Amino acid sequence: MDNEISNVKHDGRSPKEKYVHSVFESIAGKYDMMNDILSFRRHKAWRKFTMNRMNMRQGDTAIDLCCGTCDWTISMAKASGTGEIVGLDFSEGMLEVGRGKVVKEGLQDHIRLVQGNAMSLPFADNQFDYATIGFGLRNVPDYMQVLREMKRVVKPGGMVVCLELSKPTWQPFKFLYYFYFEKLLPLLGKMFAKRYEQYKWLPESLKLFPGREELAEAFRQTGLQEVQAFSLTGGIAALHIGIKENLDV
Repeated sequence: MDNEISNVKHDGRSPKEKYVHSVFESIAGKYDMMNDILSFRRHKAWRKFTMNRMNMRQGDTAIDLCCGTCDWTISMAKASGTGEIVGLDFSEGMLEVGRGKVVKEGLQDHIRLVQGNAMSLPFADNQFDYATIGFGLRNVPDYMQVLREMKRVVKPGGMVVCLELSKPTWQPFKFLYYFYFEKLLPLLGKMFAKRYEQYKWLPESLKLFPGREELAEAFRQTGLQEVQAFSLTGGIAALHIGIKENLDV
């Protein structure tokens, strides 16, 4: 397939959607560097752990929501080999960075990039083997709606996967983490990416987002089966996996 970015209108977006869109448009060029700095490069280990749990096979298909600069999209394309991998994001700036990576890896025949809204996916029911979202679920206006959309587009027996920042509960690590996340992170954003308010948004986006067990329950409420939740690096991140019921089994 041809690598493409489809255009969509952004009319009618909520204030949160507009703000988050502006944040990611403004930091797209520095996003990868800041991920390394702010997670101490742990995001690479988290994604490797996730890929091991997913156990993709040759020819598997996937849609990667909020794909950003496409690191996870590319990992899935390499694991799948011949299967179609779709990367979807609402930020054209992020997708432009991702497109360059896709071309550099020579994967433009296996990855299709689509500019779109995770709240309303432009795909038919039961289309993909996997639906994934990495570090994007806390930024959407309604995470339950996104989970429902992810479940809708995967095939019966398919897997819904979320890798996201979470909330550590163990003291004193919890105190140190929140001090770093709320006080130091925006300063690092200002120092390395010349953005302060945008990186101040990141800890704010986590405050109202559910913790690991609450998100696992949200997976179950969506109707997903065999829900698993994994705590990563002292609880600062979490992996959630759920399976769409296969009525034929």
